[in-house]
Amino acid sequence: MFEQVLAEVEEQCRAERVPMLGPNKAKLLASCVEKAKPSLIVECGTAIGYSGLWILRVLKNLGTGRLITVEIEKANAERARANFERAGVADLVDSRIGDAAEVLKTIQDPVDFLFLDNNKDGYYACFRAIESQLTNPATIVADNVGRADQMAEYLEHVRTNYDSETHWFESRRRPGRSENRRRPGHRDGMEVSIYRR
Repeated sequence: MFEQVLAEVEEQCRAERVPMLGPNKAKLLASCVEKAKPSLIVECGTAIGYSGLWILRVLKNLGTGRLITVEIEKANAERARANFERAGVADLVDSRIGDAAEVLKTIQDPVDFLFLDNNKDGYYACFRAIESQLTNPATIVADNVGRADQMAEYLEHVRTNYDSETHWFESRRRPGRSENRRRPGHRDGMEVSIYRR
């Protein structure tokens, strides 16, 4: 049932133009979770649960860990909760609604994995809001770093202070555009950082 729900959510995202990682980025995220074996993951930007499902599948396979996911749009958060229920992983996730930077300030537990995929200009505010709860070390994964101008403060901070690596992905080609006519810089990335005090 899990794989069927994941496939349906991916299809819904494509049909409704709901932002999502897509399978290639999701595989990188899942591999980071597998490597970190985190006790608590915080995700900023749930949408309808696509990336959350990838995270929760790993946690279920590991037999440990839980996810707090934050979404500002109530309707999206409710759809994500329903998807987690249908996939049989709702017991591993705490879905919260609100502005991520504000919600993160209320988390009191140690956080050893942070996934940033909400409003790009809010990444640094989210990082600062949860920093006091980050374990030493903690893994931080940030999506959409191809739009570096929108998160310049965050990227400068992690690239200057921590072991940080950018993983690049080719963006989906727009229909009717040949490969050689694509605008330069049409790629996106994920920044994987290891936070240490």
